[in-house]
Amino acid sequence: MRNKPENETANDGKAQGIADDLGFEENKRMAALEDVVQKVLDSCIKNGEVRESIGVAIEAKMHDRLEQAIQSCASRDERIAALNYCFECSQSLVASRRYRAEVLKLIADMHRREEDPDEVALANCLSFLEDAERLAELLEGLVMSDDESKRLAAIQIAFNVHDNDTPRFFDKVVALFVSKEKTEGEATTEDSTRKEARQQIKDILSGSIPSSLTLDFLSNYSKADSYILQTIKSTQDSRSSVCHSALLFTNAIMHGGTAIDSFLRDNLEWLALATSWAKFSATSCLGVIHARHTASALNLLSPYLATQGGASSAYSEGGALYALGLMFANGGSQKLQRPESATPADGSGTSEAVTASEYLLAALRRESGNEVVQHGACLGLGLAAMGSWDGVDDNDIYEELKLTLFRDSAVAGEAAGLAMGLVSIGNGSEKALEEMLTYAEETEHEKIIRGLALGMALTCYGREDDAEEIIETMSSSKEPILRYGAMYAVAMAYCGTADNKAIRKLLYTAVTDVSDDVRRAAVICLGFVLFRHPKQVPKIVALSADSCFPHVRYGAAMALGIACAGTGLASASEILERLAADPSDFVRQGALIALAMVYMQHSEARTPKVVEIRKLFEKTIGDMHEDVMTKFGAILAYGIIDSGGRNSSIALTSLSGHRRMTAVVGLALFTQYWYWFPMVHFFGLALRPTSFVALNKDLKLPVLEVQCNTRPSLFAYPPMGPPKKVKAEEKAPVAVLSVTAKALARESRKEKEKAKAAASASGVEGETPEKETKPDDMEIDAVTKSENEKETPSKAEATKEEPTSFMISNPSRILDEQAKSVIWPKEARYQPVRTDGVRGFILVKDTRLDEEEKFVELNSLATARAPPESGSSVETSVQVSSAANEQAGLDEGSEPEAPEPFEYVDEEPADGEN
Repeated sequence: MRNKPENETANDGKAQGIADDLGFEENKRMAALEDVVQKVLDSCIKNGEVRESIGVAIEAKMHDRLEQAIQSCASRDERIAALNYCFECSQSLVASRRYRAEVLKLIADMHRREEDPDEVALANCLSFLEDAERLAELLEGLVMSDDESKRLAAIQIAFNVHDNDTPRFFDKVVALFVSKEKTEGEATTEDSTRKEARQQIKDILSGSIPSSLTLDFLSNYSKADSYILQTIKSTQDSRSSVCHSALLFTNAIMHGGTAIDSFLRDNLEWLALATSWAKFSATSCLGVIHARHTASALNLLSPYLATQGGASSAYSEGGALYALGLMFANGGSQKLQRPESATPADGSGTSEAVTASEYLLAALRRESGNEVVQHGACLGLGLAAMGSWDGVDDNDIYEELKLTLFRDSAVAGEAAGLAMGLVSIGNGSEKALEEMLTYAEETEHEKIIRGLALGMALTCYGREDDAEEIIETMSSSKEPILRYGAMYAVAMAYCGTADNKAIRKLLYTAVTDVSDDVRRAAVICLGFVLFRHPKQVPKIVALSADSCFPHVRYGAAMALGIACAGTGLASASEILERLAADPSDFVRQGALIALAMVYMQHSEARTPKVVEIRKLFEKTIGDMHEDVMTKFGAILAYGIIDSGGRNSSIALTSLSGHRRMTAVVGLALFTQYWYWFPMVHFFGLALRPTSFVALNKDLKLPVLEVQCNTRPSLFAYPPMGPPKKVKAEEKAPVAVLSVTAKALARESRKEKEKAKAAASASGVEGETPEKETKPDDMEIDAVTKSENEKETPSKAEATKEEPTSFMISNPSRILDEQAKSVIWPKEARYQPVRTDGVRGFILVKDTRLDEEEKFVELNSLATARAPPESGSSVETSVQVSSAANEQAGLDEGSEPEAPEPFEYVDEEPADGEN
């Protein structure tokens, strides 16, 4: 190595000196800034401004001052409130995943140090940290307590943890919780109550109890209006396969999770019009309608499954396997019970119960030569085993999907790539990402590349900074489909974080990429990153909504629908209504779908604009000159706005603020209907019932009521059935001046005199003229009351003052906005374990043990086989509650039959008859 000249050495020394001076100045500035922050915190704590000090301490990353601010609270309740506020700040203010974990650990430690800790809040922190060991210890300690309230708290925690929707975490907690259970020999008689509580917790975390309760609520309290479906069906050309499929999807979403498929059974001839892949979509609709109805899954789908004695086409069988996965995606880990006459999928000859994943895995291995059936089996398997692989050990399901992918069949390979991502969702496995990326770069099938690109995006779910490497690799690819997948990888990795780096990347790609598909995906994905801040989204996508590229405008519409779902934001609606009149048909389609998302579960009294939106859907559907793609959006919008029997809404977060993995994934894959219509069914995964279900210690529904301090119409259901006919208002009589009346009277008198004279001349006796009423001079005549004025009393009754509060019975629909106005009566017999909410499943304690309990009676759901694919009539039908049947559609017997044809004879009246 050569020696540096003296002048270079001198220059290096000078540069180092300047750097040292700058570093010294920087250190001085940082020290001065830290001193200012310390003084601000001292002032806040001294003045009792705890929330302000918490916010500053979190932003400044000063854990010691954060702990000091919380400890400065005088009472235990104040400290718990401060900790809860700190938890909220960690979700909204902290962008870094690692720093958020540090704050949550501090909160959890402070909860544990309390003499009387808030176990539910502590469990929420542990759930976010995915600390299964400590959560299992907490549940075990509560179950072993002699205090009934503690055991109820343990059950409430189990419901809350399950609502957070992290399957791998559930499995770990259950395994650790079971390991702490006493053996039967060690258990005493006093442990029977504890054993029952422990079993309830295991069933809740496995998903069986929440799924069963949700299914009962949705099926018994459905308010789906089948009149809308019948009206759409009557206005559409049955030869249009696009509109036919759209109505099938609308029916599925409108009745999602209700197990009410009466519309399909009542229109079998119309249903039989579906052919090829439309038949695949029609069959898989049953999975959305019967979501969580796992106990009767095989009985329902047996007409379409060859292994269950059904003789069906490949499209029907593939659709049935897809439907099976949709049923179990939110249905827990219950096992399938094959009908006795059925043949096992694996050909083993045994009829013992198996899990849905095992059944679908056997079906995939058996149908190695039929790509249509493989397509349905892969999608169903990915759904049933969603998030089951942690990326560490080998996984049979992942390996079998990989073998299907390597057969290089475009149809089966697309579903296999997508299913690989579903199985490994969020695990960030380097092995899986490398295998998927390598094959995507080698294959020539665009379908397979797209499936793998989305699969890689799902693998990055929630990884944030850890996913940057694969995102950069995909973003720099020459293949536009991989760049398309990179946008969804950003959305999945940073969903709900509002991370500035992710937002900048998406906005940059939306204006620089040469591919329409990539630009569209970039704008759509803004909705996922910003869904916790819906009010900011209209401002961010406003320019995109005015873009000269229609694909970017479509993306802006979908981003607004995703981020502003259920909010009814006027700023979002203004942009979407403008896009609904866009020259491009697919932009109008996206705007209509997004409008339905924004106005989900909004009543006319709460948001008058929703009436105009529904009329817009109706007008678009009925317009004979409208493009078919726009009609597709309008028809689908009707199902979305009335999702789940009008009892469900899009919910990307749990009630405790955790991201719902299944919902985020479902909505992301729903947007892929652009390429493949059957992906519409993933929309059902994004729905969550907006329910209030109170449960006692035995998990039964006691008869009770809570008070809602709002007008009943504010959160009421939309009216059902045909719209009421409004009587046309008659024109009010014109006021006539007395001068004009005098002139008219004179003319009338002259006419009568002429008629009398003519009658006298002909020998016919004229009529005596009526006595004329002389009007007063220069006065306006009194106006006679019209028919409308006579109806004034009934109008007054209709507009009478509405009560300002009403009682809500258990169970009922309670919307997120409505929950703020609901209070629990203090004198009520049943009191909640938690007093901070009335949404979801609420455990209540009986304060009057000496009185007999009364429970809500829900109608059981017995299910018959699904209608045969041939479309022939069947005698069996789904047996649902009488209330649900009435709500499901029109009462066909209520319409009187037309009379028999007859000939009308106009007879002359007899003498003496008038």
